[in-house]
Amino acid sequence: MKKIHTLLILIIAFLLTGCGVYSFTGASIPAEAKTVSVAYFPNNANLVQPMLSSVMTNTLRDYFMNQTSLAEVENNGDLAIEGEITGYSTSPTAITGDQTAALNRLTITVNVRFFNKYDESKNFEQKFSQYEDYSSTLDLNAVQDQLMETIAEKLCEDIFNKAVVNW
Repeated sequence: MKKIHTLLILIIAFLLTGCGVYSFTGASIPAEAKTVSVAYFPNNANLVQPMLSSVMTNTLRDYFMNQTSLAEVENNGDLAIEGEITGYSTSPTAITGDQTAALNRLTITVNVRFFNKYDESKNFEQKFSQYEDYSSTLDLNAVQDQLMETIAEKLCEDIFNKAVVNW
């Protein structure tokens, strides 16, 4: 019985380390990759919210640190992400019977370039866009910070999935 138990542990260990580094998040990262760099995302949107660049950049850095075992480096990571914020806009989404908006939508768009030093076929440049709706009875300034954080999390999940989960 002890031999079967040991054999089972060895098989599981072999399967988990066979073709690269895997995590419980579904990420498939080359075994050689040890570092990730996330460059600052400048805000090039027509409507500029001053804190959005920091929120987006820091959220993306934190996302990769929390979801992988990669070490963060300033530049030239084995996996490297750069980009810019290209859109920040609000629009009415749900119109009531008296032609007033019941909900407004904040939309943020980013353009992302991803580089994988060990597998260039995974490199990409792509736009990602996410939104959050909020009540039209609320002033955007009152809910803007929370909306930006929520949207940044969604964007980071999309970027992470495209970069290392390969959806």
